[in-house]
Amino acid sequence: MLKALETLGSEDAVGRVRLSRVLGLGEGMTRTLVRHLREEGLVEISRSGVFLSEFGRRVFSELRSRIGGEAVVPGSPLTVGSSNLAVLVRGVGGGVRLGVEERDAAIRVGALGATTLVFRGGRLTVPGVDPDALQNTTPVLDLLRSGLRPAENDAIVVGSADDRHTAELGAKAAALRLLRSKER
Repeated sequence: MLKALETLGSEDAVGRVRLSRVLGLGEGMTRTLVRHLREEGLVEISRSGVFLSEFGRRVFSELRSRIGGEAVVPGSPLTVGSSNLAVLVRGVGGGVRLGVEERDAAIRVGALGATTLVFRGGRLTVPGVDPDALQNTTPVLDLLRSGLRPAENDAIVVGSADDRHTAELGAKAAALRLLRSKER
């Protein structure tokens, strides 16, 4: 859903076939997704295609303010796939327990897994993991810190898969899960 909102938020109107290609979904699944987005008041449909409603633009803007940049991550002990993509999620570090919930959200959309890191005290940590165990991941942690520039209490989710598209979906599904848990 987030990828659909991002796609629709970056263009005036998008045809279903193009949206289908961008999302990596069949046309039937895309029609169902568009129907759900319309029922939620997030999109409108015209002859020129699907576009965000006023409410959809507000929701997209809020999501964009909470989910920051992206960074391609090389394989490391922090990742489980050949393709890895990280996203920054602002202000949700307090909602991360052990990262299992985020991993499960990534797996539900087809990713191999996800690793959740929290920025506290000027360093990235993996909840429940001894910081000394992360010594051989310093280059990756430095890349994430410099590329995404997390602030105190931000989280970074690294989605892992066999391809970039699925790694991105995994990371963003996990990011949405963190945002939902923050609302509760």
